Amino acid sequence: MVENYRKIIGNYFDKHSIIDSNIKSFNNFIEKGMQEIIDENDEIVPTIIPAEVKDFKIKLGKIEIHKPQIIEADGSKRDVYPIEVRLRKLTYAAPIYLNVSAIIDGVERESFTALIGKIPVMLKSKLCHLHGLNREQLIKHSEDPNDPGGYFVLNGNERVLINVEDLASNKFFMEKNKIGPSKFTAKIFSERGAYRIPHSIEQMKDGIMYISFTRFTRIPIMSVVKALGLVKDQEIMEQIGLEENDSIFISLYETVELKSQNEAVDFLAKRIGITQFNDQKNERVFDLLDKYLLPHLGIKKEDRIRKAYSLCKYIKRYLNVKEKGIQISDKDHYSNKKLKLTGDLMGELFRVNLRALVQDMMYNFQRLVKRGKFQSIKIIIRDQLLTSRIKSAMATGSWVGGRKGISQNIDRTNYVATMSHLQRVVSLLSASQENFAARALHPTHIGKLCPVETPEGTPIGLRKNLAVMAKVSEDDVQEDKIKKSLENFGLK
Repeated sequence: MVENYRKIIGNYFDKHSIIDSNIKSFNNFIEKGMQEIIDENDEIVPTIIPAEVKDFKIKLGKIEIHKPQIIEADGSKRDVYPIEVRLRKLTYAAPIYLNVSAIIDGVERESFTALIGKIPVMLKSKLCHLHGLNREQLIKHSEDPNDPGGYFVLNGNERVLINVEDLASNKFFMEKNKIGPSKFTAKIFSERGAYRIPHSIEQMKDGIMYISFTRFTRIPIMSVVKALGLVKDQEIMEQIGLEENDSIFISLYETVELKSQNEAVDFLAKRIGITQFNDQKNERVFDLLDKYLLPHLGIKKEDRIRKAYSLCKYIKRYLNVKEKGIQISDKDHYSNKKLKLTGDLMGELFRVNLRALVQDMMYNFQRLVKRGKFQSIKIIIRDQLLTSRIKSAMATGSWVGGRKGISQNIDRTNYVATMSHLQRVVSLLSASQENFAARALHPTHIGKLCPVETPEGTPIGLRKNLAVMAKVSEDDVQEDKIKKSLENFGLK
């Protein structure tokens, strides 16, 4: 029987690497993620432009990533393999090229492909020269044929990015409060691209329900619903779907004077301290609602009504838990978690540092314009900026958001220690706090996380390892297709 198990497991690992998920995540970041991040910042509009032009824009286009290369002292370029960068204390990195265009008065006047920096390459990924090599070829290039890859080489040191466990975005969670003015708090972490906005919904002792997000602190939730375009009380009641509920009546009564969308917007403007003229004031409030209220539902004008409907559904779920005793969502259930793999972590780092590059380009452009020395946008790009910032974060482990220890020197004590390190998962929760429920083994961990391997001491239960045969999905969720299918089934 044991021999049969060994055959099955052996056949499985002949076709799948134990760290397949991380390599696929990095490949996905290189093939799709980097271009998507460029598209988020695809247009630079300087505030200071040459006097002879009316309109000036810098457009960022298609990105290209080449395989790792090295530039020798004589200026020659050649491909480089991991063994050489280890021995010479170099970084195994690939050059990033970006198409940049200057649009002057609506006409493209200059277009070129520029080197914007270098990005460290994961060993055995599609960008790596070792990708697809057989055992004999790996040995020829002085590599261990049993080495799984999945790590980086920076300044000659082998570094691994640790997988991060976090609460899933765009999900509704309820918590019971031990202290505070509200008995329950609902939380939603709405994520879209660079934005991850925490929202909270509470019902205070006065019976009124409030919502908080970004600049909006404990705003009556019905005023936000009305500002989004759902104005009539009867329509709001129908969308919530709870008839003759005192909590809803109290919250509606609080905003009974808001008879129109404009009045609701004016009310919100006063609450958050916007004192501009009417048109500017309305535009500013709508801009905040579009960008920061449930951005995962959309950031356009036509998405506002969807947000209003969603808030009504959240109110219903909140009241069902508070008044009908429906079970609170289990935050420790693994369907309510997400893992940030190497590709996700690299995406965070690239997004922040690309913004720094864009700001630097704008500063250099405007400085040259002020001095009257501007000739071409080719001279405003400093490729060392992106390279040094990404390399520094990966070499020290200091990550976006002030997190520490995301990048670590790989454990080479023995082969098993190396495999364990590559499969490690850490929680963002503090090891100095109790968090008993988060540390405990949950039934949904079985098959996903190793139930045994966790350190003793304060990190117990917060530092875990993926199960040997666990796979983390990396497929893009095509929401439009899912919505269309649901609508075909009769969902409204």
